[in-house]
This record gives sequence, C-alpha cells and structure tokens, in this order.
Amino acid sequence: MQTLADLVADARGRDGVLFSAPERTAPYSYGDFCTNVWKGGNLMRHYGVREGTRVAVVVGPKNPTDADEPGYLRDAPDALLAFLAATLDGAVVDMDPPDAVDATALVAPATWLECYELAPGTKALSYGGPIDDPTVAQFERELWSENPLAPPADVGPEDDALAAERTYTHGELLAASERVAADDDIDETTTVALRAPVTTAGALVAGLLAPMRVGATVLFGGDDDEPGDVAVAGEGRAVPEKRVIRASDVSV
Repeated sequence: MQTLADLVADARGRDGVLFSAPERTAPYSYGDFCTNVWKGGNLMRHYGVREGTRVAVVVGPKNPTDADEPGYLRDAPDALLAFLAATLDGAVVDMDPPDAVDATALVAPATWLECYELAPGTKALSYGGPIDDPTVAQFERELWSENPLAPPADVGPEDDALAAERTYTHGELLAASERVAADDDIDETTTVALRAPVTTAGALVAGLLAPMRVGATVLFGGDDDEPGDVAVAGEGRAVPEKRVIRASDVSV
C-alpha cells in the first residue's frame, strides 16, 4: 500500500459499515463510499483538479445550523469523500481553508459558501443545500452520474496530499495510519467515534485513514449516550469513551 489510492481500492473490497451516524437513515458501507470516492475523483477532474493542484474542503454537515462550526462532522461524510477524491487526482487538499480561497476548487456546505471569497478560476462545489447559484456545481447530484472507476492519475508515495500544520505526503499519511491502528488496537471490530475537528493530519489519520486500513467503523454525530470503543478527540475535550486518541498526539 503506497498511496491513498491504494487505501481506497483495498477498502472498496471490504464488507461492512464504514460510517455510522444517528442522523443517517442507513449506515454507509465501505463499497459504496469507496466507489463514490472514485466517482468524486473523476468529477473533480472535469473542473481542472490534477496532479499538483490545490483543493480546499470545508468540513461540516449537509445543512449547518447556527450551532455548527466548520471542522465537525454530524450527518454525512461528504467532506471526507471530497478529501480522498482530490488526493486520488494528485491534488493537495487544505481541510481548514482561509476565508479567501485560492485553489482549483472549493468543496463546502451550500449554506457556508457565501462565507468564502473565491479567487478567479476557483470552482465552487456544494454539498447539502439546495443552492440556486448556477455557477456552483452540486457535488452530490453530479457525483451519481460519474464513472465508477479509479481516476487515471499517476500519484506516488512521495507526492503531497494534505496541507495542514505542514504539507504531508501520501506515504507519510499511510505510515501514520498503520502506526495508529497497531498502537491503539483498532481492527475490524472497533467503532471509532470521530469527535475532533477534521482539520489536522492527526484527526484525519486517526479518524479516517486508520479505520479504513483495518475495516473499522467510524461514528460521527453521536452524543454521550452513543459511545464508540475509542474516541478521536481534540485536546481537553471530555468524551464518553474510555479509550481516547488525542488528534494532536498522533505522530505523522
């Protein structure tokens, strides 16, 4: 396993549930999610996402309320799908973009798009909504008609994938996911409650990549009455799980 594309291809063949959330009517299987990542990569290529380009992704629920803030998942993994899809195209993804976005594409909840100023040439893609702006592509709607095959990018382990505290390569993210799964005893029977903002390398590795590597289930949007086996949490946050991985402690 050399790149995130290998991780997605391997996980696509797994049985079982990848994502579960109280607000979802049905769990999200490994096969469905990874096929949609492939579709997302092909969709983004239509809008110019290629090797070495930049993509900004805003993490949030489909229809944010006043109580929601960027970074936290609640009801759907659209932002995680967009992250992986862009890296499969060879792009470098910023999961905590500034208000002024200079990138090939911005993927964000429809109701939050107005909070960002896009550079000329930046394509906006929304999830949730609806949205009336004809210049904005509706990520979920366009996804369904895309080719369900792996995007044709040529990406290696030394290529950059994530811009966060620094820039991380595919190889670094995968190596860290292997360490987290081993050190924290995450396997196919584990439910990982993702309670940290998904804006850092540590949160992505522990809350997404490590579970995907071993076939675990990721829970988001749950409360204290619905604990997982282990939590991925921000510094100082109290969680109901007895086992806790602090995102800031993950070595990448």
